[in-house]
Amino acid sequence: MRILHTMLRVGDLERSLAFYTGVLGMKLLRRNDFPAGKFTLAFVGYGEEADGAVLELTHNWGVEKYELGTGYGHIAIAVDDAYATCAEIKRRGGTVTREAGPMQHGTTVIAFVADPDGYKIELIEKRTN
Repeated sequence: MRILHTMLRVGDLERSLAFYTGVLGMKLLRRNDFPAGKFTLAFVGYGEEADGAVLELTHNWGVEKYELGTGYGHIAIAVDDAYATCAEIKRRGGTVTREAGPMQHGTTVIAFVADPDGYKIELIEKRTN
């Protein structure tokens, strides 16, 4: 068994695709409209679906905003250099909500960014040892 994808409901699919592909550098892997159900599914990721987990962005036609609730935490992405990644995300128009730096009670370097719908994405710097 393996994790296939994580689904996020998004209010503006084009805005979200611009963020995940243009700001975070993922690829649009596939996109399907379901007119009878009035929704679109778009799958994005850093590699092919057969090789690893991806994100499913679900856009329900006519819904512009969702409440995130208190149960959602974040998506985590491994990066080589959290400081440089934050700088690049800001350069591309993304929002860094916690600048890169060591965890409060540890040494792992992390940062947080937010997507256009407010979903948090944690950047975790790969350890060099």
